[in-house]
Amino acid sequence: MKLDGCNALVTGASAGIGREFARQLAGRARLIVLVARRQERLEELRNELLQRNPKLTVHIQTIDLTDSDQLNQLREFPEKHGITIDLLINNAGLGDIGPFATSDPPRIEEMLYVNTLALTSLTRRMLPGMLHQKRGAILNVSSSAGFMPIPGFSVYAATKAYVTSFSEGLRAELRGTGVNVCALCPGPVHTEFSQVAQRAGQQPEKGPKIIYVAAADVARAGLKAVEHDRALVIPGAAMKVAMAIVRLMPLVLLRLGSSLSAKRTA
Repeated sequence: MKLDGCNALVTGASAGIGREFARQLAGRARLIVLVARRQERLEELRNELLQRNPKLTVHIQTIDLTDSDQLNQLREFPEKHGITIDLLINNAGLGDIGPFATSDPPRIEEMLYVNTLALTSLTRRMLPGMLHQKRGAILNVSSSAGFMPIPGFSVYAATKAYVTSFSEGLRAELRGTGVNVCALCPGPVHTEFSQVAQRAGQQPEKGPKIIYVAAADVARAGLKAVEHDRALVIPGAAMKVAMAIVRLMPLVLLRLGSSLSAKRTA
């Protein structure tokens, strides 16, 4: 799908990868709906985008995707304003780092709601309009964590496994309709995500620098994948190689690796 002149909706747009999606779309899209919880951040981003692109139309929606009433408000927004969204970027996501047995139940529910339910619900609402005009794309921001079980990150990894599987299945359903679906599966990225996912008193976890990819590069890879109608993209050469190996490994070896990792962090 060509991005020029599109109407895009981006969730989790106030920071990190979502903000980079908005910045990179601003010079090409006709209209962008920015969605996040922090209104001040959204207003700052809108002003930045309009200053550089005066002809762009930008709507902001201050929405908490864990709130069913607010989610429904967002679902209805395009229709109420006569907008057909032809690029949906489901970028919003929550994480939680630590043992499941000591996790905060409300946090787990929020993670499930944002990472899976809100993503699925928004996709269902926007898809008929795309099918009607025989043009559109859905970019679901998943994670390389979804390719394997990860002790201390088990719920998040499971939600991203859902996102990747859902994206693949929906893509197959939509073949030949003019609507494409892509799962973007980055590895570690320097954003606010890790800070929010950490529990009180935890030390930041740092992996090898080689596996980190800049948020701008992740967004660029995702948009390029949409334009080239790719099913799945893993940004960064190191992560591509690592995930290729992981996806070829027998489940028994992944289980063994997970067990050893759990013992080291216990």
